[in-house]
Amino acid sequence: MSQPKITLYTNRGCPWAHRAHIALKESGLNYEEVTIDLKTPREPWYLEVNPRGLVPSLSYNGNIITESGIVAQFIADAHPSHLLPPSGPVENALYRARLAFFVDAFFSKVVPHFFASVKSASEEERDAAAEALAAAVVKEVEPLLAEIEGKGPFFGGSEKLTLAEVQSGSFLLRILGFSKPEHGLVSAKLPALLEKAPRFKRWAEATINHESVNFIWDEKPVADHMRAKWAPKP
Repeated sequence: MSQPKITLYTNRGCPWAHRAHIALKESGLNYEEVTIDLKTPREPWYLEVNPRGLVPSLSYNGNIITESGIVAQFIADAHPSHLLPPSGPVENALYRARLAFFVDAFFSKVVPHFFASVKSASEEERDAAAEALAAAVVKEVEPLLAEIEGKGPFFGGSEKLTLAEVQSGSFLLRILGFSKPEHGLVSAKLPALLEKAPRFKRWAEATINHESVNFIWDEKPVADHMRAKWAPKP
């Protein structure tokens, strides 16, 4: 397949847009990057690209794809690789269903506690959010990583990144990175709490240390922006 013409409309500080960067990097695709300022009203030209004004948006040979999960899925489907097998035969479809359920469990059961932590008004609230996050990991996510025992660190025991890490990596960077005391966004107790989920810990650390996941990551400015946006004002 010839290289498509790809333009990614993005903001590197946005965890949702970050997903598209991971998918494109891991797929080895070249693309033009257009940064959208999320601190100001969207310009009319961008609203023509994406009427919702959100990032990311992907122009693929002139076709516009929006919403981060859909963008990442499209890249994986349009350029088959280790990220995701084709939808058939049935064994592949079952794997894709398990992967989709895993991603849903992470985002519906774990990520809300991360945002609760970021919005916390006190250390006690952050500690409580960390405890709830770790409990959700232990209950909902740890069992879904049983297949990595004795195998590769990524979803299903893969030695290479999968779509599960593409979809979740930018949030893992924030969940684990923001637990450093200097950020004050996630309780510093979280790493110890996650010791109860060794498979998750191995998976998360392998994911955030992968070049395709962290190559655009700039922790301090992202933490500062998130604090300014979400943290309660005195």
